[in-house]
Amino acid sequence: MPSDPLTGVVVGLHVNPNGGVPKHPVSTLQVHTQGCAGDRQNDRRHHGGPDRAVCLMAEEVLTGLMGDGHPISPGSTGENLLIAGIEPTAYAPGVRLNFEGDVVLEITTDAPPCKTIAASFIDGTFRALSHKRQATVTRWYARVVEEGTLVLGQSVRRDQ
Repeated sequence: MPSDPLTGVVVGLHVNPNGGVPKHPVSTLQVHTQGCAGDRQNDRRHHGGPDRAVCLMAEEVLTGLMGDGHPISPGSTGENLLIAGIEPTAYAPGVRLNFEGDVVLEITTDAPPCKTIAASFIDGTFRALSHKRQATVTRWYARVVEEGTLVLGQSVRRDQ
């Protein structure tokens, strides 16, 4: 794993063609301005669209929640993209993520948790993954600035 806190690697890609959670692992993911190929959004009011095309999370957030005993796993909270190596404090609205090759994502907002991800948490306490509760323990929504294909093991760099 990279030692630069602004450089990371794609360690998880997830979709669910039927919508909802959990999302299932894939080795490649086509990202478009309206969302991820093969990933259906059942609730278009709260998910998807150009400003919420991709849901992403830092692997460090996932492992921290697992360490707290939550039964969370990659894709279980609806994230399409899991990134290791970029510090959770480095994510914020307006931050751009440049992936090796051609894909560029721009974070738009945190992804508020809801009851549909309750099974990933002890006693259904899904708010354990809430930006309002702890700013760095969250998932993020991003818009697609440059469309393309993401692959497992691909490097990513946060703009400074």
